[in-house]
Amino acid sequence: MSRIFSGSDGSACFEEGVDITALRRSRRRLPLRRREAREGRSRSFASCGPRVHDAYDRIKLIGGTKLGGNSWSGFTYQPSGRIVVTPVSGHTLDRLFLKLYEEERELPVRIFLDASESMNFGTPTKFDFARQVGAAIGYVALCGFDRVSVNVFPEAGAAVARNGVSEVVYRNALRSVRGKKTAMTFFQNLSALTASGAADFNGALQRGAREARQAGMAVVLSDFLDPQGYEEGLKALVARGFQVHAVQILAPEELDPTAFGDLRLVDSESGFEQEVTFGKYRLKAYQQTVANYVQRLREFCASRGLHFFSVSSATDLGDLLLKQLRTAEVWS
Repeated sequence: MSRIFSGSDGSACFEEGVDITALRRSRRRLPLRRREAREGRSRSFASCGPRVHDAYDRIKLIGGTKLGGNSWSGFTYQPSGRIVVTPVSGHTLDRLFLKLYEEERELPVRIFLDASESMNFGTPTKFDFARQVGAAIGYVALCGFDRVSVNVFPEAGAAVARNGVSEVVYRNALRSVRGKKTAMTFFQNLSALTASGAADFNGALQRGAREARQAGMAVVLSDFLDPQGYEEGLKALVARGFQVHAVQILAPEELDPTAFGDLRLVDSESGFEQEVTFGKYRLKAYQQTVANYVQRLREFCASRGLHFFSVSSATDLGDLLLKQLRTAEVWS
């Protein structure tokens, strides 16, 4: 388990100090423990918990009248930030009151995890790093009582996980997860996944967009090196209304190769072979080619309102999660 979620900051940091940020949330389908500051039809009166920044202003907004100390007509304000409702009649106070409610909402979080053969490359491997990022994002969402779905591609087929159980079992278990109590099972299922086969990036994202009952947040974890491209898949998510965050993960050896001389390159997914002579004088040209590819992907995402991150699989996980994603307001 420590291989997947071993951040030095600990889980408490994500649970109490981090929350998924969304432009919009979906109407709830199940009872939730969180409330958003929106008018709605919740049965519970608007209780000012830690998500309401200023309980004093909240009381003034509702229309309470201060009588002295911590006493209000109709409300009792406690230092903990919670408002307790007491019976009040408009006849007694000779004024009208507007009773506000808060509507419970959820954010469906869909994680697209690239499990193609090319993700096994690198030290550490790109697939291990992608699972760690997916585990962290999923955990934050589960602590916020949001629904998490992990779409692993390509299809598993007859693949068998490390413990001898069909990988389809673990993938199906990751299709819909909800609640903080499921976090450990969520981590275990991610740990059991393996990477193999040729990626079908566009097809996987298009299927995910069609299958989604509600649009929410989509996090794409991949190296984005599918020969068929990435444009159509990302377009499908945007058209469906997802708030998309694309995380490109490249191996250190892909960014800064250390092998020189006469080489035979073999595509890990297609098996295609290419003999090349790679000298140090070509290193700069190679690095420029990689930089151009990443820049084109960045510009494509920016032109369609997607958040884009490009990281090495050797990147410190805390730097990505607590600095880059926070700066981009993926969570707060």
